[in-house]
This record gives sequence, C-alpha cells and structure tokens, in this order.
Amino acid sequence: MVLSAQLGAENMSSFLNQHVLVLNRLWQAVNICTAKRALTLLFEGRAQVVYNGADGSFNTYNFNEWHDFSQRQPGDESINTISFKIRVPRVILLVLFDRMPKKEVKFTRHNIFERDHNTCQYCGKIFERKDLNLDHVIPRERGGPTSWENIVCSCIQCNTHKANKTPNEAGMHLIRKPKRPKWRPFVQVNLGFQHHDSWKHFLDLAYWNVELGEDPPS
Repeated sequence: MVLSAQLGAENMSSFLNQHVLVLNRLWQAVNICTAKRALTLLFEGRAQVVYNGADGSFNTYNFNEWHDFSQRQPGDESINTISFKIRVPRVILLVLFDRMPKKEVKFTRHNIFERDHNTCQYCGKIFERKDLNLDHVIPRERGGPTSWENIVCSCIQCNTHKANKTPNEAGMHLIRKPKRPKWRPFVQVNLGFQHHDSWKHFLDLAYWNVELGEDPPS
C-alpha cells in the first residue's frame, strides 16, 4: 500500500502512535486506534476525519480533502511522508460500521468490586477493598456456584454474621441482586487514556445517552 510504504519510510514519529477516537457511522464512540491506523483507514476510504471547525460545527473529510486541508492549514502535529505532509487526525468516523462493540467483562475479583462499587451488599456501606470480602450468597457448602449471580462484596462484619447461612436464614437482605454485567460501553473502558480535547463532545454524548446496564439498540 502506497500510504503504508510512505509512512513506513519515515522515522517512527511519536505522532504515528497518538491516540485517535473512532466513531461508528452513528457518531458513537466505539474504539481508540493509533494515528497510523486512522490514516490507513482514511486512505482506504473506510473512514473520514471529523474536525471541529472554528464555528463549532463538526465537518468530515475524506483522504483527499484532509490532505488538501492539511496543506492549507498545517497543524503543529503533522506527519511527513515522502511526498506530502498530513495532519494527525484526532477523531475519525467509520463510514460503514454502525454497531456498538460488546465487551465481555471478565469474572475477576477486581471487576466484582467494580460492579458493586466497593459497597457491602448487605449493610450498604462503602469500604476500602482490603476491608471487603467476596461472599457466596448461597454458600458453597449448600451448592452455591462461584458466579456473577452468586458472588457479592461483603464487609467483614456482615460476612462473619452471615457465616454459612443464606441471607434469609441470617435475617439479612441484599441491597441489589447480583447479576452478570452484559457489556461495557466503550466510554467506560477508555478512561485510562489521556484524551484530546476534541474527544470531549463525543465522550460526554456517549456517557449521558447510553442506558446503563442495557444493550444498545440493534
């Protein structure tokens, strides 16, 4: 591929590894890729650059349009190829993909704490993780499985009081029925990334419009 060859011929600039926000065809944030990957998608016609203009509107550019825009308004962060200079895109729009990717949440201790918000599911108090146990709602000795639907966070005091009883037998009540998280919207898994200012609109939009705990419309 011509573009890949041109980019590959350059020194490995840090710009090529910059993070780029990926939107699906419905303008929903679905992924993060490198600038090199974004430019490849752009060159192949599978994506367009989304750029926030001076008037606050969002404009889209195909490869040739983005190339021309880069010549007219060269930015501080640009990549030099053999024959031209092109600005690093910060947000791209996939022209065909219109789904939200589903990501299974691994059944780990960390993710159980995340699901239960470090809160004892019996007394409702928040604790540091070192002061929380994982409790089998139906005790293992009674056939209770080690699963999302039968494991909850429990403080030491509640865990000790419940012992090997069911909540009903111990006179205790769960504040929330445990369940398997179906998936995590992209916005919930990207928080570790230091993102560009131009992402804010799309991340905020996704944050406020994704129905919590439910699958998005198909």
